[in-house]
Amino acid sequence: MEIAILALGCFWGPEEKFSKVQGIINTEVGYCGGNTNPTTYEEVCTGSTNHAEVVKIEFDEKIIKYENLLEKFFEMHDPTTLNRQGPDIGTQYRSEIFFTNNYQKEIAEKIKSRFNLKYNGKIITKISGEKNYCKAEEYHQKYIQKRN
Repeated sequence: MEIAILALGCFWGPEEKFSKVQGIINTEVGYCGGNTNPTTYEEVCTGSTNHAEVVKIEFDEKIIKYENLLEKFFEMHDPTTLNRQGPDIGTQYRSEIFFTNNYQKEIAEKIKSRFNLKYNGKIITKISGEKNYCKAEEYHQKYIQKRN
């Protein structure tokens, strides 16, 4: 199994969409890219932790390729808006791909370049190494209860 960590605004909608994609084994919401680990929603909302809301995706590379996940990533949100998706505004709602190895970094750069042609060079999505990922524990438990 492989792991992808993607920031594309508020994590709830994307987590729900990714959870329905064939080849995705598990999804969870969390925070990544910040200065501390762990962190809380309240701390992230202050803008001082530098975390982004993310979806952590466990997937079977034999069924869905990392490249295909990133295509879905760019199709699911507006990668041209800085620190914003719809009504959600703040650095935690930025567009960012957190790679876990050099292969993912190369693929992310390739897919971003391809989509950037489609968006006339306006994509602001960052590509960064995974840093201080932590599960949004308090929200994950509420969501699991809601699903059951």
